[in-house]
Amino acid sequence: MTRPRPVAILAVLLVAAVALVAAELVVGATHESVKVANPCGHRAPFPGNGIDATIQRVVLQGLDHAACRLHTTREELVLSLDGKGRWNADTIEVAVRAGLVQAVDDAGQRGDIPGFLVPLVRAAVERAPLAALVKGGLNLRDLIG
Repeated sequence: MTRPRPVAILAVLLVAAVALVAAELVVGATHESVKVANPCGHRAPFPGNGIDATIQRVVLQGLDHAACRLHTTREELVLSLDGKGRWNADTIEVAVRAGLVQAVDDAGQRGDIPGFLVPLVRAAVERAPLAALVKGGLNLRDLIG
């Protein structure tokens, strides 16, 4: 039995790669086909039940509120969290904190967060060190004080 030659394998892989890219372009996978949602408009809520889904709904809605406040998209806002965007850290923090507070209030009105917990969650959002949260260095002690 003869072994396939490396050049033949490389040629087959190259042809396959070109075919896949061509197929994607034919079905419309170009940058123009991507539609970014308006953060000020209505979006379908993140599906699911339980605490994880509730947290994701609140965070996504909070980012939408913040992006709307900054007249941008949620995606551009998230990409700007590293401090290299068009806003300074203070502007981003004010917008994100206000957006999250509004999202917590909305979640309370929807019943996602029980009414008696809304003030506690709201206070945690108002006190949370958002810069540490973005960098992943947040622990429970930071929220409690």
